[in-house]
Amino acid sequence: MSNDIIHPEGWKAAKGYANGISAPASGRVIYVGGQIGWNADQVFECHDLLGQMEQTLRNVLAVVEAGGGTAADIVRLTWYVTDKKDYVNNQKEVGEVYRKVMGRHFPAMAMVQVADLMEDEALVEIEATAVVAD
Repeated sequence: MSNDIIHPEGWKAAKGYANGISAPASGRVIYVGGQIGWNADQVFECHDLLGQMEQTLRNVLAVVEAGGGTAADIVRLTWYVTDKKDYVNNQKEVGEVYRKVMGRHFPAMAMVQVADLMEDEALVEIEATAVVAD
């Protein structure tokens, strides 16, 4: 079984995300806690949004894969960024980094600008939900 994109008839096409996703009724749900742009040793190797975004997505995917899933099983991502303008001004590069890690799988997503994150060096944090079919 696979996840199906839900897109209301007559709506303009979503770019880089899905308005909704239908997941299998049976399977396991993996809830991925907020991941940030540090490596497995909790060291920030990058200090820019794009570098941290790539590492953060790799961290999300690592948790999903450790639970037996793949990028295609991710049904929702919630992004928290500290600088909306940095994100918006780098949309092309953001898309390239996203596809490099996640491929052309675009789950339901939300993005929120926050004043700060718990780790002072963190510029982005991402939570995920994945549904791995039986």
